[in-house]
Amino acid sequence: MHLDVKDLRNFYYRSTLGRAAQKVIRDQMLTLWPEAKGQTVVGFGFAAPLLRPYLGQARRVSCLMPGPQGVMPWPAGQPNVSVLCEETHWPIETGHVDRLVVMHGLETSEWPTHVLEECYRVLGPGGRALFIVPNRAGLWSRNDRTPFGYGRPFTMGQLDQQLKLWGFKTEHSQTALYQPPSEKRFWRKTAGFWEKLGHGLPLIAGGGVLMVEVTKQIPAPTRPGLSQRVRKPSFVLQPMPEGLPA
Repeated sequence: MHLDVKDLRNFYYRSTLGRAAQKVIRDQMLTLWPEAKGQTVVGFGFAAPLLRPYLGQARRVSCLMPGPQGVMPWPAGQPNVSVLCEETHWPIETGHVDRLVVMHGLETSEWPTHVLEECYRVLGPGGRALFIVPNRAGLWSRNDRTPFGYGRPFTMGQLDQQLKLWGFKTEHSQTALYQPPSEKRFWRKTAGFWEKLGHGLPLIAGGGVLMVEVTKQIPAPTRPGLSQRVRKPSFVLQPMPEGLPA
């Protein structure tokens, strides 16, 4: 179940806790991708809070927001780059994306395999994707007062297996957001301390989110189950040639 875009906007832009979470995750992303000069950057779900640093340098920035969630104009005071789309069919050409950020788009989708299929399709050669999802072992996934308390949380092993199944190779993985998900003054004042402590003790302190950077395998591995799309229609569905018995 997708959250409403108004609730996401209010959390990330109008609450102290949301702004703190936005900064922590964005800083970690910028450590991986410090610049995107001349590249095509796309966010899916509600990745807008993370993409602002790339607006002035990327060739193109697009924020894809799924229909069940809704869309908001973004960025404020600048030409709009956000688009309302079907989560299983993105208005992006195949192989044209250099950097893809997925946040609040995978764990809340009713069609996660189709979302991963679209991620694979749009990512270009040498492109990289960053998946940000709730950590099953963290405190944030247990608190429904934040967006990370909704949808299906993952363990690192579960996420890695799912991404591998759909043709992605993990290049880097980490946890982030170690501060408690609380608006109380004490926790806000000590947030920096908890972030430093968590990064120093990654096996003990469970971060609130998992961040996994991947590239795509070419060709894609064979996936289990039946294909979701009919590549060649059956003969019986074609018009009957003249001269053949019915």
